[in-house]
Amino acid sequence: MGASTSTRFGARSSRVLLFLGLAIVAFLSIFPLVWMVNFSLLKSGDFFGSNVLKWPDPFQWVNYKNAFTLGHVHAYLLNSVIVAVVVITVTVIVSLMLSYVIARMDWKWNVYLSGLVMVCLIVPIYSTLLPNFFIFNKIHLIDNYFSLILPNIAFLIPLSVFIFIGFLQTTPRAIEEAAVIDGLSLIGVVFRIIMPISKPVIASVGVLAFLNTWNEFIMAITYISSDNYKTLPFSLIQFTGQYASNYGAQFAVMTLIALPLVVLYMLFTDRITNSLTAGAVKG
Repeated sequence: MGASTSTRFGARSSRVLLFLGLAIVAFLSIFPLVWMVNFSLLKSGDFFGSNVLKWPDPFQWVNYKNAFTLGHVHAYLLNSVIVAVVVITVTVIVSLMLSYVIARMDWKWNVYLSGLVMVCLIVPIYSTLLPNFFIFNKIHLIDNYFSLILPNIAFLIPLSVFIFIGFLQTTPRAIEEAAVIDGLSLIGVVFRIIMPISKPVIASVGVLAFLNTWNEFIMAITYISSDNYKTLPFSLIQFTGQYASNYGAQFAVMTLIALPLVVLYMLFTDRITNSLTAGAVKG
């Protein structure tokens, strides 16, 4: 009886410590977002002091107006949307087709193609900046939508293929075999059979591509110089020089950039986790 009581007490203590640890991790994860939103609603004079968080009195919504006017958020937002939509669409289609070739078709180059895709996962972005700059400059793609779209797609395809392969290896072939017997072509199998049953994975890959493209800055600042093609992260650079002390508008820009990412990640976090787990197990 004494040993049983001690065991239950130990288990209860472990759960309390686990919940306490998770609560601390959750607080540390959420606090930077709360801090950023709080500061985006303060006057510039309220930033200095000992308080980490301050109640805005009154709420400085003008910071968001300044974010659009001084930070050119409205112009850069359109460029970010264009780049993100094209990158997501092409990445999903190419990754799905390539994954099908690797996971479903038996041919002699299959192993080499699979190995090449996996090797591409470990290529760092920084090692490609200078070579890509010379190549894009030579073929006149510098300062162009394509100078952002192409490298983003190239870096997203390996991870996306990895996720698609993990899903396809858990999917039975019976439906495809029946479709082929009925006369459906290979392209038809991919787009009329595989694509509909891969909707959860497509959603995950799309969200990951959006997160990566929306946040990307190092390639944008390397390949883009014209305002016509700059993306949202460039809005923060507008607050150098005479606008450097406008901290409220800078925090408003950061909030506007982060908000779509937070909402999307909260909506699709389960699908992203499940897709990555499936790929890891089968890989």
